[in-house]
Order: sequence, then C-alpha cells, then structure tokens
Amino acid sequence: MLLLQQVTYAHPNRDVLFEHINLSLTINSKQALVGNNGSGKSTLLKLIAGELSPLSGTVQWVEKPYYIPQLFGQYNHLSIGAALGVAGKLSALHAILAGDTGERQFELLQDDWTIEERCNEALAYWELPGIDLEQSMSTLSGGQKTKVFLAGMMIHQPGFILLDEPSNHLDAASREILYHFVTNYRGTMLVVSHDKQLLNLLDTTLELSKDGLKTYGGNYDFYVAQKAIEQSALLDDVQSREKELRKAKEKERETLERQQKLDARGKKKQEKAGVPRIMMNTLRNNAEQSSAKTKAVHGEKISGIKEELAALRAALPDLDKMRLGFDESGFHKGKLLFDAKAINVAIGNRLLWEAPLTMQLHSGGRLCIKGRNGSGKTTLINIILGLKLPETGSVQHNSFKSVYIDQEYSLINNALTVYEQLQQYNDSALEEAVLKNKLTHFLFMKAAWDKPCAVLSGGERMRLVLCCLSLSRQAPDLIVLDEPTNNLDIQNVLILTHAIRDYKGTVIVVSHDAAFLEDIGLSGVMTLS
Repeated sequence: MLLLQQVTYAHPNRDVLFEHINLSLTINSKQALVGNNGSGKSTLLKLIAGELSPLSGTVQWVEKPYYIPQLFGQYNHLSIGAALGVAGKLSALHAILAGDTGERQFELLQDDWTIEERCNEALAYWELPGIDLEQSMSTLSGGQKTKVFLAGMMIHQPGFILLDEPSNHLDAASREILYHFVTNYRGTMLVVSHDKQLLNLLDTTLELSKDGLKTYGGNYDFYVAQKAIEQSALLDDVQSREKELRKAKEKERETLERQQKLDARGKKKQEKAGVPRIMMNTLRNNAEQSSAKTKAVHGEKISGIKEELAALRAALPDLDKMRLGFDESGFHKGKLLFDAKAINVAIGNRLLWEAPLTMQLHSGGRLCIKGRNGSGKTTLINIILGLKLPETGSVQHNSFKSVYIDQEYSLINNALTVYEQLQQYNDSALEEAVLKNKLTHFLFMKAAWDKPCAVLSGGERMRLVLCCLSLSRQAPDLIVLDEPTNNLDIQNVLILTHAIRDYKGTVIVVSHDAAFLEDIGLSGVMTLS
C-alpha cells in the first residue's frame, strides 16, 4: 500500500529534519506514528500525502491516501463541500436534476448518484446533521472542522487514510465515535496522535526520532512497555559506565602515586650514589616523560568513558529536572476554597444550566469539569476564579492564589523571546546564569533562548509556562488547566503529567483526555448539561 525508500527531508533553509527513512505499509494495516516534538511526524505525513516533496528518496503508494491534517486554517476560504472535494459533483447532480443534461455535468458527476446522500449520512454520523455544504469553513469551530474531514472518510470511502491528531478538539462523545470508526475500518491507516486510547486501537507503533524510524510490533501499551525495558537497559549502561569511570580515575591516581614514589626513591639512590648532575637531569626528564605518558594513557581512557557516559545520559528522560519545585501551599488539605449554592447564569433570554449548580471546592482536591461544547465549563471556571458573578444563587470565596493555564498557553507573551519571557517571572532577581540553567532543564538549549515565543510549538509553550512557574517558590493554591494536552505530543504530555502529579495544591481540569485525567489522579468529576 505504501513504500518509502531512503526519504530525506530538509527545511527551506536546508536544515535536514530527517534522513534515509524507509517504511513499508501493507494492505489493511493500522499503524501509529509517535515521536517527540520536532521529530517530523506531521511533515512525514505531508510527504506521504504528496503535499511536500522529499529532498531525496521516493514515496510510492498503490492508492492516494485520504489525509486529515492537524490544522484547518488553510480551508477557511472554502465552502464545506469544496473543502471535502465534493462541490463539483454536488453542483453537477443538482444541475442534472434541474434538467441540464449536458455532457459536462455527467463528466463532473462520474456516475456518483449517491454523493449527496452519502454526505448527509456521513455528516449526521459525525454529529453535524443538517449542516449546509455551502457554508464557509471559517464559520465552524475547531471541533466542527475536524468532524467535517472525519465525515469525508465515509463520503470518499478510501482504502488508505492518514490522520494527524484527529481527536484534538473532539469532546468525549465524538472521540467515542472516532474510536468506533477506527476499530471497524478495514483499510490501511497511519495515525499521529497523543491520544493513548486511540493509539491502543492500532496494530503497530512506529517511533520517529533523530536516529530514524523504529518499529514496535504492538499497540501503544506494548510500545511503552518496550521503551521501559530499553530505558532500564540504558540506565544499567549509565550506572555501569559511571562505575567504570570511578575505577579508571582510581587506577589513574594509584598508578601516578606509585610512579611518583618510584621516581622519588630512584632520585634518593642516585643522589647517594653521587650520580653526575647532567645524568640526574636526564633521569629526571625521563621520569617526567614516563609520568606524562602514563597520565596521557589514563586520561584518554577516562575521556572516552566520559563521552560514552554523556551520550547515554543525554538519552535518559529529563522529567525529574522539570519539577515545579514549589513549597507547600499555605492551605491545609480540605480547607474550603469556594462554595456555590443554586447558581445560574443568563445567556440572552435563557439560563445556561437546566438546573442551578451547587458545589464546593476544597484545597488539595483534583476536580475534572466535563460537558459538551457550550455547556458552560469556562463560565463556571470564571465564577470560581472570581472573574464573573452568577445571576442567581450565592457564592463564597476564600482568598486564594490561582494560575489559569488555557489550551493556547496564553500566559506566554508572543512579543517576547524565550529568555525575556522567563525574566517576566523572575521576581527573586535570579542571576542570568541561573535562569539559563533553568531553561536548559526544561529542554530549551542555548539556540532557543533568543527564539520568539510567537513561533513556539504547543509543547514548547507548555514547557516554558512550567519553567516560568518554577521560578516561584510559593505554590499557587489553585491551578486551572483548560484542555492542556491539546496539541502536545506524548513526551510533553508526560512532562505535564509528571509536573502536575508533583504539585500538592488544588487542581481544576477541563479535558477529554481520559488517560491524562487518570494519570493525574482525580478526586472528583462534575458534568455540566
């Protein structure tokens, strides 16, 4: 179905993203493509789809794939029908039914007499019933745009599908529809996603890294288990090299001490024996050269071990370095932070919630707020944070310090560089060297310090927010996360999960990511309707 041979891709500035990629997909196989931010997963999908051309190598497929990208802004100027590639057929069908029997209309329709029926059925299946195919894509939400292209899979019925983060912006119910479709699909599929539940529906996992493409013969859980074994072996190698390095340094020290003792003993004997000064100088030079040679031999061995150790350590995950490092919250666990009784909000001439809400929020709790789009999740968060008052009912706030992290990580100022952004949170007047060391711990190397925040990826923005927050020793009493894993790859989801688990304060999260919610350890769920 697909064959990639020695594919290399370079950015327009000629920087090579990946090289010599080989991949073969058989008919009816379902494969996941995973890898860290910047490894080139989306680019590889675009190469396969024919939207980009490789620097070298070949891409061959039996059937042109149906490709659903991660972003849809490029379709905003089109109608839904045009974006789906069916506008011409629909226009021809309507013209024929209206009496235009010209040859051109039949050429456009290509005997696809069920095209309109399939469009309506597919859009209804993906919870977009009755939507006007002439409507502009620009009028749709992110979730609706995703559903339009997912519906295209049923309209075109392709044998080969490429999906790039398809569950982004989908609510829980829509994700279940996606999972059902993927499970029952009988064609070939290649999926880029951080959605563990989706990845576990796929047969094989491909990992893209700087070392190329590696195949793991199982779903995501199998991949994680194999990676754990690899990391364990890597850690064993690190510990072995550390032990070898200690022994080499000890051996060097013992050898040099023994050489120095022998040289000193020889010198005394020579002095007692009355050896001429010129001969003494020659013997001393020989002894120094012997010591230098011994030191060089041991130094070369130690240097080699250090290089191997550095390479091994670089391959280890840096999660432990990316801790928020807060002191304990000022509130004892269980203290009442927020109390709402029978609250509701007016939306035009109606109330937002069918029944008034009554709830309490206690310190140390981890609450997930769920609900369909438009159910008022953001409104409730604004009431909890004291940014909005309800029209009915009563609320009581205990004074608390909060941080609100939305899915765009808008705490980041796009007008600043990475280093300048960190400086905005430097209330303790930490020195430049300390700040740059902190950035390095959060995977921002020297080349990224002057990078504009406006061009950061979702994962980079998340890590920079965590880095900024880590400058404060005093923990916020409450962290609010609004769809925090959207647009994050698996490594960055893991980093965020690790940081939130390490945080001891109160958490409110809005998310459809079931695996993330399970991993951070919820204490309660509130569903809005």
